[in-house]
Amino acid sequence: MPGGRELGSRELAVAAARAAAAKQAEDVVILDVRDLIVITDAFVICSGTTERQIRTIVEEIERSLRRLGHRPVRREGEHEARWVLLDYVDIVVHVFAPEERGYYELERLWRDAPRVAWEEPSAVASAE
Repeated sequence: MPGGRELGSRELAVAAARAAAAKQAEDVVILDVRDLIVITDAFVICSGTTERQIRTIVEEIERSLRRLGHRPVRREGEHEARWVLLDYVDIVVHVFAPEERGYYELERLWRDAPRVAWEEPSAVASAE
């Protein structure tokens, strides 16, 4: 990142999760998979209720991470907008329609991966 420090994978994942939440993504989860697979450090998983919302969530994640100097090296699933994957190497973002998320069950598949807290303390406190 020119003129600034390089973001770690955890910070990048948190930025993606917060961007998704800003567009009302549902069930936003960060899984730390660095000890389970070698191809990435974290998965950010979330859902949108409609194809339009899924596209909006993806656009916001890309916009937010671009401002931090990061662009995805690979994008998949944009045409159907039922499961969009954004590969940033250090993190992989999955934006699902509810049916696809339930079918693929990535959280169950990677249940041994620790979850990463990403919500701002004020947002957590106001939800309680």
